[in-house]
Amino acid sequence: MKHTTALLFILLLPWPAMAATLELPGSALKTLETVEAPTSYSLPTGPFDDGDMPFQVVEGEVTRQAWRIDTNGLTTLQLLIPLRAQLLANGYQVIFSCNTDDCGGFDFRYGMDVVREPKMHVDLGDFRYLAVQKTDDGIEHLGLLVSKSATAGFIQIVQIVPVGSERSLQTTVQLDPQAQTDPRVTEPNVDDGPLAETLETRGRVVLFDLSFETGSSELGDGDFPSLGAIADYLAQNPNRTIAVVGHTDSQGSLENNIALSKRRAASVLNRLVDSYDVSPNQLEAEGMGYLSPLTSNLSEVGRQLNRRVEVIITSTE
Repeated sequence: MKHTTALLFILLLPWPAMAATLELPGSALKTLETVEAPTSYSLPTGPFDDGDMPFQVVEGEVTRQAWRIDTNGLTTLQLLIPLRAQLLANGYQVIFSCNTDDCGGFDFRYGMDVVREPKMHVDLGDFRYLAVQKTDDGIEHLGLLVSKSATAGFIQIVQIVPVGSERSLQTTVQLDPQAQTDPRVTEPNVDDGPLAETLETRGRVVLFDLSFETGSSELGDGDFPSLGAIADYLAQNPNRTIAVVGHTDSQGSLENNIALSKRRAASVLNRLVDSYDVSPNQLEAEGMGYLSPLTSNLSEVGRQLNRRVEVIITSTE
């Protein structure tokens, strides 16, 4: 198949995780952990814009953690990728995510609750934020802030658990030296730029905000900014065509995995047509099953990373 060598990355991880843990790289060092009695917490749920910043006020026990990680040149995007993958695998759904400029820069950072220096460092020109929620007996919320200095990465995790419930996710450090959690290994071609620019220069784009219902091939409800950006790009480039390509891990038969991956790709295609008015003539959907993995399927993190959907430019004009 002519598109099989194209690699780009989206983490679509609807499958339940084997353990309710959030694993950080082996070099991670916890600099702070506090647990606050049930209270109200303002969780950012949108960018700072026109003097205003949206919050969702949630109630429960608030756990704050700050971590310092030896980055060895990793970007904030590369630090975030495995964490987001694990959260989605553990049943969390994305409420809001952004990078520096999309968040609102200086105003966003100082509009939210951040652990003080030196336990948590935020570079005002390079940070990323992710808010997720999980519905079990109650609704559990988590906010993740990632930034870096010249020598280290910094991660802040704020978890809000409903009164009467226990934390469903524990943060641990990756101890298995054979598990490939270093995103420089698992995702060697991660793009980190505007969608249109990335498509034009590399022929592919990273979509991080999509989510599927657990065990389903249907794209979840929600306004996914990445799909809006794709629609805008295709509207501005009517001669361009793209392929939406689904991928799975290696569990199960090849036939079933190819069918599932193609159904998920088709679900994304249908959303682009039905909700974003993209011309069907600019789209195609394909499924590769487990034939084009990003990394080893021998670890849970690797399998999480291999479950994804890719979007690539297919036109030559």
